[in-house]
Amino acid sequence: MLSSPHSFKPRSLLPAIFRALACLGFSLLPASAFAQTNIVNVTFPRSLPSSALANVVQDNFLGISFELSSFDTLWGESPMLMPNAMQNYLSNLRARITHPLRIRIGGNSMDGSTFVPDQTQMIILTDPNAYYNDVPVDFGPTFFDVLNAMADDVGEMQFMIGLSMRDPAHDTNVITLANAAKEMLGYRLDAMLLGNEPDLYAGHGTRQGYTMSDYIPEIGHMLYDLNSSFTGEPLGDPIVGGPSVCCDWNLDDLFSAGLTEYPYKYYTMQHYPTYSCQGPTPQNTNISYFLSHTNVPAFASWQQTGVQLAKQQGVPVLMTEYNTVSCGGSNISDTFAAALWAVDTGLQFASVGINGAYLHTREYQVTYNLFDPPTPQTSTQAGWRTGSPYYAALFLSEAFSPNGSIVVDLDIGHSMTDPISTVAGYAIFDASGTTLERLALINYDLSQTQTFAFIPPNTTDSITIRILMAPSVEERSEISWAGQRVAGNGDLEGAQSTLYVDCGGRGVCEVDVPGPGAALVVFGGSPEASGFWEGNSTIAGVQGYASGALRMVKAMHALLWMIVLASIGVLI
Repeated sequence: MLSSPHSFKPRSLLPAIFRALACLGFSLLPASAFAQTNIVNVTFPRSLPSSALANVVQDNFLGISFELSSFDTLWGESPMLMPNAMQNYLSNLRARITHPLRIRIGGNSMDGSTFVPDQTQMIILTDPNAYYNDVPVDFGPTFFDVLNAMADDVGEMQFMIGLSMRDPAHDTNVITLANAAKEMLGYRLDAMLLGNEPDLYAGHGTRQGYTMSDYIPEIGHMLYDLNSSFTGEPLGDPIVGGPSVCCDWNLDDLFSAGLTEYPYKYYTMQHYPTYSCQGPTPQNTNISYFLSHTNVPAFASWQQTGVQLAKQQGVPVLMTEYNTVSCGGSNISDTFAAALWAVDTGLQFASVGINGAYLHTREYQVTYNLFDPPTPQTSTQAGWRTGSPYYAALFLSEAFSPNGSIVVDLDIGHSMTDPISTVAGYAIFDASGTTLERLALINYDLSQTQTFAFIPPNTTDSITIRILMAPSVEERSEISWAGQRVAGNGDLEGAQSTLYVDCGGRGVCEVDVPGPGAALVVFGGSPEASGFWEGNSTIAGVQGYASGALRMVKAMHALLWMIVLASIGVLI
């Protein structure tokens, strides 16, 4: 621990910097928010245990999960009508990572839906009276066309889609969907998730009296059918993920029951701290739960025994769906507190051995959504609403190294166990665990700036900083990351703000994190090379159909050119 901060105080400069930014419209906090500070000493481990060295994650650790039933209102009804806002939302994340952006489409709606190979419309609702948490649809090949078109425009993505296990005895449609996905997505198909939350099949009445002893042999049945389907082409390398449990079954129990007999590419699970399926309750509207780091380790380690057993098998574990409150969120799900919690939880997932995590988003006006169109019918227009969890996604997209990272919870001030602690901190090492590259600092205090003081590692005496901030934990719109807010077309507005601090070689760096707020620190940066992604990630303009029209023009040009070539005998 540091006995006292050094007399050189970069923190004394930061309030002035933030006040200057506020005058330019970049900061969202009044200068008074920086009037009081509290010193928090931070220390780093000199070496990492072997258990931590096994937890290497890539820079595309954070993915986005989408519910199938509302997918067309977010990504567009065809490749020609993909909303510019969604292109920008995804491009903002894709630009900040080197690996393909992770996208999962599934949920209860996909588990109960039907793939129709000759359907021209992407999605057709089939039951207007369906339970809102389980909306079945018919969907056609345009679904895959849109996935590929978005990846073409935004940058490479890797897709996971759901395969239903609600009726394994009649799995012809599931086999048809799997073959279509493999054929149409090709190398972009990362995995197919077999069953969505099968541990709730019995409770939801989907399968009467359904247990693990029913589930395990059905996996074998479906894998056999997938590998010997009527296309005559086996799946080849493992491409199936599961079991996507959320609530009642444990991974280690499933391993004991026989899950390890099957060739899984990923073991997957889904989890929320609480739910709102029966409406508001004191538990699901309690914002204080999401403002305490002490709750995060227990939540993220929900299946820790199974995660460790999976590592022994060499099978990665993914959290394919997480957010604040399941069944559509509550009044706290779109607050800045939710954004801070999503950052904290994402980093905690990485620290406990999970290889990737997907923030979930659903149909229009679900409070935990990352983004919402103006209306479900006007998604090609500007005027989108950006949900607070999207800012967590921006933060996490810059948190990890392109060459792999190991994340360690620093337990600052016993924040993992002290319920009155208002801070959290993570050290982010390189893939070998020898070099500390980044530092994530979270201030849950309602108003007080916290100054994090530490001795910089590896003789580094300079740092660069980006701040996630808002006026209060209840804030829903006035949120910024690195001085920028997300505008109504998914574009980042305002100048990108990166703070550079020269610690002066005096042995101590200090970083002011506003209350509430979070900071991402890169070691060894300079004013010329910060170590952060820099630039404009907006790729589509404000006109609703601009990109679709451009895609149509390109397609017509390509078609005409093929006709010309064919006419002169170049094409056979």
